[in-house]
Amino acid sequence: MRAHRERRFRAVADEATPAIGAYIRRRIYPLSYSDVDDLIEEVLIVAWRRLDDIPAGAEVPWLIGVARNILRNAHRKYRRAEEMASRMTPPHYDSSAEDNFIADEGVRTALAALSDDDRDIVLLHAWDGQSATEIGVILGLSTNAAAVRLSRAQDRFRKNFTSVTVD
Repeated sequence: MRAHRERRFRAVADEATPAIGAYIRRRIYPLSYSDVDDLIEEVLIVAWRRLDDIPAGAEVPWLIGVARNILRNAHRKYRRAEEMASRMTPPHYDSSAEDNFIADEGVRTALAALSDDDRDIVLLHAWDGQSATEIGVILGLSTNAAAVRLSRAQDRFRKNFTSVTVD
């Protein structure tokens, strides 16, 4: 029985695959042509699972109907992914939000003079609105250690800023 099933599947697949491939290729856009083989494979998987449901003498049209549904699902999945990506993509700005926030050259220079750790702590507090407790969680420090680091980084920033604006 299994050998008979395999022979029938091979015969159906050999007969229908060129027609299925042509059908999918003509309608693949906006998907990539590299997806054609995967979609044909999905059709053949359905054919194997539902081999007994395929009407004799109408194998190709039946499998093109399956291909139609699989292609519709692929297009729907593509559209959903595109919509999700467009919602997640931030609007385009000529300059970053940080650059807009730090438009003052003195502020920019004072921040650039800080070490990476000090700059991160200052910006976490000033830019991201994080408290010393939250900075401690972010950096894996106690609240007191984070507060001390924040205070010292802010002092270094003020000194840098004062020296830039006085010069």
